[in-house]
Amino acid sequence: MGFLSNNFYYITIILQVICVVHCLKKGKQTMWIWLIIFLPLIGCIAYIFMEMFKSSDLQKVQSGVGSVLNPNGNITKLEEQLRFSDTFNNRVSLADAYLSADHVDKAIALYESSLTGAFTENEHVLTQLIIAYFQKQRYQELISIANKVYKLPQFPRSKAHLLYAMALENTGSKEMAEQEFKKMKSRYSDFEARYQYGLFLIRAGRKEEARQLFTDMCGEVPHLGSHEKKFSRNWINLAKEELKKMAI
Repeated sequence: MGFLSNNFYYITIILQVICVVHCLKKGKQTMWIWLIIFLPLIGCIAYIFMEMFKSSDLQKVQSGVGSVLNPNGNITKLEEQLRFSDTFNNRVSLADAYLSADHVDKAIALYESSLTGAFTENEHVLTQLIIAYFQKQRYQELISIANKVYKLPQFPRSKAHLLYAMALENTGSKEMAEQEFKKMKSRYSDFEARYQYGLFLIRAGRKEEARQLFTDMCGEVPHLGSHEKKFSRNWINLAKEELKKMAI
């Protein structure tokens, strides 16, 4: 309470700025701007809930809160839906929920059973199976599935591509794995893939190449936008840790 009371003026100003900028960008009525300026707190709260938080947004927030408080609640609901109507969409939705909740075996069973008829080559299911197979170390099956989606335009920059490269290494196909890692070695992007490639180089005894790769990653940080920095922060920090280990 002390923080709020001591900084109430500044908090109100910040809210006003956010609301006015949003109002101008969205082309809302001038009436809102006058209300925000002359009735700061009331105007901002009214604008936020009536214009910034649409009903669909509120439903998403409520759904997200429910998932946090009761992580199995959504799964139970999806299980009931599948029992009521055994459709492809219901199967995949439940499988996705199982995978997110680390019920990997259940997810795999549903994904595999969904690959029938017109859905035999369904891209989403095949990609999710790659992720699930990797978690269970079923590398040969992963590679087989990856070959089915390899030529799709979205595959080269996907998580599935990285897992494919790592599966190739784990099955002894190190040259093929490196070829795939190199395809993901783009500057100012693909930080997770490049970090994993660095670890691959270390395992291969090529520490100087790994050092240069990690150094390049860290050197790109000042040139990244705020979104890219946030998205890549974890992998950049891990690269820094590897550089520290090498310096010992």
